[in-house]
Amino acid sequence: MSTWVAKRFWKDVTIEQSSGKYIVLLDGRLVKTPAKATLKVPNLAMAQAIAHEWQCQGAKIDPENMPNTRSANAAIDKVAHQKVEVIAMIAAYGEDDLLCYRAPDPKELKARQSDAWDPILAWAAKELDAPLITIEGVMHENQSENSITKLTAQVSGQTEFQLTALHDLVSMSGSLVMGLAAQWAVYPIEDLWEWSRVDELWQIEKWGRDEDAEATAALKKKAFFHADRFYKLASEK
Repeated sequence: MSTWVAKRFWKDVTIEQSSGKYIVLLDGRLVKTPAKATLKVPNLAMAQAIAHEWQCQGAKIDPENMPNTRSANAAIDKVAHQKVEVIAMIAAYGEDDLLCYRAPDPKELKARQSDAWDPILAWAAKELDAPLITIEGVMHENQSENSITKLTAQVSGQTEFQLTALHDLVSMSGSLVMGLAAQWAVYPIEDLWEWSRVDELWQIEKWGRDEDAEATAALKKKAFFHADRFYKLASEK
């Protein structure tokens, strides 16, 4: 059975400004989201990135090659309509942040976690006024109410486009603090990704590689790096 594939129907991709936002047009026709909303984005840089994706499509449309379009669609169709819930979902990662739960042993793994994660937590304590305690094991430990409030404020002040990026930065890494550190550009995104995988990389060293796990990690890395780029686009003035 053949699978239906959307085909390119346009020649020209243009950008217009409308009510302070930017829209992309295909032969003069508005680009719509899956929910049929007009794809309006907050700045010219994002509009240009999306327009480039549409312009680069071949005879058949491949959504996999349109990550900025997909993220903008998610911001408009989903996040904008569930902003309170999305903020709560992202902020909840701070209550059980990956960086706070340490292995009781072996000492080599403990040292790697400390080397990678302690500086990020120190940054959050200093710059965000949100110190978090660390424990050994996986049993939940309550963090201070003030710290959670400070972290939540960092999330709630973001636009739907920034939140779309933060959601992936946090969910792909398992850490709200790491996601915020990426947004603040405290460390290179490549380093943050590697540090989020300290435990996984340790397991690989001890037990060898698993093709399925590596394929999943590759997809997560791609999403993590895209989220970093999309946040930068969303934050352009």
